[in-house]
Amino acid sequence: MASPVTPSQVLDALRPIVDPDFKQSIVDLGFVKNIKIEGKKVAFEIELTTPACPIKAEFERAARENVSALDGVSEVDVTMTAQTRQAAPAIKEKLVLPGVKNIIAVASGKGGVGKSTTSLNMAVSLQQSGAKVGLLDADVYGPSLPLITGVSGRPATTSNQRIIPLEGYGLKLMSMGFFLTEDSPVIWRGPMVHGLIKQFLTDVAWGELDYLVIDLPPGTGDAALTLTQLAPLSGAVIVTTANDLSVIDARKGLQMFNKVNVPVLGVVENMAYFTPPELPDKKYYLFGRDGGKRVAEELNVDFLGEVPIDPQMADYGDQGEPVIVVAPKSESAEAFKEITGKVVRRLAVLSANVPAPAEANITWVS
Repeated sequence: MASPVTPSQVLDALRPIVDPDFKQSIVDLGFVKNIKIEGKKVAFEIELTTPACPIKAEFERAARENVSALDGVSEVDVTMTAQTRQAAPAIKEKLVLPGVKNIIAVASGKGGVGKSTTSLNMAVSLQQSGAKVGLLDADVYGPSLPLITGVSGRPATTSNQRIIPLEGYGLKLMSMGFFLTEDSPVIWRGPMVHGLIKQFLTDVAWGELDYLVIDLPPGTGDAALTLTQLAPLSGAVIVTTANDLSVIDARKGLQMFNKVNVPVLGVVENMAYFTPPELPDKKYYLFGRDGGKRVAEELNVDFLGEVPIDPQMADYGDQGEPVIVVAPKSESAEAFKEITGKVVRRLAVLSANVPAPAEANITWVS
């Protein structure tokens, strides 16, 4: 009869599982928590740095297999948990958003490249993974969030005059579009834009969020500059298409973030190629090829991936339905999920001061 397994044996079995971003064992990173041994049953938690970790299923499978292979173990219970870390500590000159752990800016050098669509689908992908997520439409001149989410109405306020965000697809939403009628022109000067952006950051009751995604206005004008200067951004994602003009403008956006010391998490190339339904193995690069990849390589940032042209994407947007919700198995939806996974993994690395190996909490019931 095999002797009961020991906590050390459990940890040794888990030690070969390596986090590909930190390049260390999940045991040495302190991810393994609350080991409980009751006879032949072993239970433990693996606490990740984000609920949106794209490889948590692989961790769970490997952990279950490794511990199940130990002599004396007949049952393994693995609980996956997460504790999202704050990627960028608040800086004195920046505003403080209590309860918001990470702020991701999604930017583009020019309009029409799909930045708002990317922002929404990234936010929904994060929410679907179990994270608490907010989405701020910071384009005060041409707000699109009400249209692409199908959410409308005027936000209420709390007793202390804080704005309560609207909700849709599990997200907390805020946009200037919620305060406008359809024919309201937005004609404001720089100082007014500055004040509004500041209000949306500090006077909205965002609550506890793992991620606040900010859809920046195109270009590097007043609103974009205000946000980069005021908000404690954890990182930025640049959206471009492959054509030369978009790539030139994407470089300007990257340089703007570099000047204010905001990490650029990577570049997304949207509308990268078209695949006809009758030719599923063909890719037609209508706007040129590898423009996003080139600019990423030139400026030494990650290339996060390509999103194909989806003829139905415009219809989804007009109907207020994110592609990741209405067509979750589509090539576009899968691309957004993969891109989001890369973003949160990059944020996790930026946020981590990897702790010294800590002894796991152990309960051993013989």
